[in-house]
Amino acid sequence: MASMEKRMKAIEEEIAELKAQVSDSIPPKKPWWKEIAGMFAGDPDFLEAMRLGREYRESLRPKPKLRRKRRNGRT
Repeated sequence: MASMEKRMKAIEEEIAELKAQVSDSIPPKKPWWKEIAGMFAGDPDFLEAMRLGREYRESLRPKPKLRRKRRNGRT
């Protein structure tokens, strides 16, 4: 039984050592959006796509109703 406990302790220590080596060798991964942020900065095609998208979204907004003046001078 003591032999089994020694073996388990040795395995646990080795696993801890391996985990430490792996975590030291792999740099933390950036979120996907940070990797692509700024990728299209100043690209005229991207800017045109953004302009067209904005124009389309604005076309979907309800238009304000125009107020008509009354004929008898009252508003």
